[in-house]
Amino acid sequence: MGVRTLRGIGVSPGVALAPAVIVRWELPNVPDRTVGPDGVEAEVARLHAAVARAVGALEQLRDRVRDRAGAEASGIFDAQVMLAQDPDFLGQVEHLIRTSQLSAETAYEFKALEVRNAWANSQSPRLRDRLADLAAVQVRVLFALLGRSVREVWSGPTDAEHVVIVTRELSPGLTVQLDREQVSGIVSEEGTRTSHAAILAHSLGIPCVMGAVGALAQIQPGGTVLLDGETGAVLVDPTEGDLAEARARLTRRRRTELELQAVVHEPAVSPDGTPFTLLGNVDLPEELESAARWGAEGVGLLRTEFLLTGRTHLPSEEEQFEYFRRVGAAFPHGQVVIRTYDLGGDKFPAAWQAPAEPNPFLGWRSIRVCLDEPQIFRPQLRAILRAAADRDLRVMLPLVTGVEEVEAALALLTEEAEGLARAGVRAASTVPVGVMIETPAAVAIAETLARRVAFFSVGSNDLTQYTLVVDRGNARLASRFTPLHPAVVRQLALVHAAARGAGIPASVCGEMASEPLAVLLLTGLGYDTLSVAPPSLPLVKSVLRSVPHAVARAAAAAALEAENTRDVVALLEAAAKPYLRHR
Repeated sequence: MGVRTLRGIGVSPGVALAPAVIVRWELPNVPDRTVGPDGVEAEVARLHAAVARAVGALEQLRDRVRDRAGAEASGIFDAQVMLAQDPDFLGQVEHLIRTSQLSAETAYEFKALEVRNAWANSQSPRLRDRLADLAAVQVRVLFALLGRSVREVWSGPTDAEHVVIVTRELSPGLTVQLDREQVSGIVSEEGTRTSHAAILAHSLGIPCVMGAVGALAQIQPGGTVLLDGETGAVLVDPTEGDLAEARARLTRRRRTELELQAVVHEPAVSPDGTPFTLLGNVDLPEELESAARWGAEGVGLLRTEFLLTGRTHLPSEEEQFEYFRRVGAAFPHGQVVIRTYDLGGDKFPAAWQAPAEPNPFLGWRSIRVCLDEPQIFRPQLRAILRAAADRDLRVMLPLVTGVEEVEAALALLTEEAEGLARAGVRAASTVPVGVMIETPAAVAIAETLARRVAFFSVGSNDLTQYTLVVDRGNARLASRFTPLHPAVVRQLALVHAAARGAGIPASVCGEMASEPLAVLLLTGLGYDTLSVAPPSLPLVKSVLRSVPHAVARAAAAAALEAENTRDVVALLEAAAKPYLRHR
């Protein structure tokens, strides 16, 4: 049949060559079966036995992930346990068994499909995002009822030393289960560079290609897959010639990686003497070690959503305090910027009864949720203040669109600091508070915001999404999602000018800061602090140490005059070419 090449979106750099393991989290075919009146109670008992078996398997998985990745990551499986034990859903299945005399698996499948269709057709991305969790539960229960093993959804050489996972959709829940020692790469038919699962795969250092349409049809279990997580190319059943070329590429890549490792402990200083600060973005506790190993001087973006994603309850103040203290201890001489809960859109705790919204990404999310629900926000602020007693911890407010939001958050922080002092609790009297600039509204009032906060940090993913009206999770629009669009470039310049005018620092913490050309642009615009996924730190430092800052400034000035993205890219490539070998 020859070589088949699939094109997707490279979301996590690196080359992987290994046999494929196909993961199909799909409901099995269930035969229609009825029972006699005297068999009804036995079917109800079978239902609950299957649920108990599924719950037991999920709890074992949770414990294994907790031992490897920490309690925050394993919380995803608490949500799946809650879904499996949902009394309303199970009550409806029992009712169907008793009234229609259906077998347990037939009744369960009927109700499962009903719920899945309702969630899939919902206008709420939160429900659609949780379809993967729902599928994980329903597949397990139905397989138990049918007497089958859930391992059947994994087809391929799972005992191989290295494998490439091929799936329709990479959920965060599946990602945290993966054994990084065995999984060489990931191919997903759906998803984009800035989807949450992609960011997590990048943080874990697993080469990954998303948006590879047709992968499940083209790739057979055990078939050899060669993927490039930078270019997005996926080669199926490559020839000996292709393999020889891939091995040569891998050799070059390893040589490059060794060269990059050599700069890990070197200062981030341009050839003409301009210093920079490189920080790490952290999702999971295990990333703290890799951030330090790859040379991060601190944490520029500590995402706190993994403290609650998939959990059946909100984390307590004490849990948050212990986590923030742990992060601070990992960087005793560096700053740690803690982003307050970025709830909403597709991120709500499992037990949270969030309102259904026609467009949640333009609705009740982030700072709006925290201010409207102070019982969520106040414990987090107290935990930060307590952990900041002897560490350089800072607070960053997400998705700010108005000064009144900043003022309200500052007032709450002051109240909690005073309350801790009155109670005699050891805590900082205050912490620096900054805002994420990730909306055109925040850019427009940047000068006003700068007079009220201690720092800016640009969230380039959402700023690009909201500026270009391009859904960052839509694979069809991936080519239109570009932070090098002139509209985004000019906003970046405005934000830095506002920060400079007010005498406060401005950094960038979105995925944009991991791209070599974007690094050239950002530093040329004046940003001297970048925060990236830990595996990207050596590459970013290499770029900074290779390109004179004067060259970056000239390229950025020219880019500000460009009329389209193509011209911006061309200008940056021309400036970088004499200096960069890693493009």
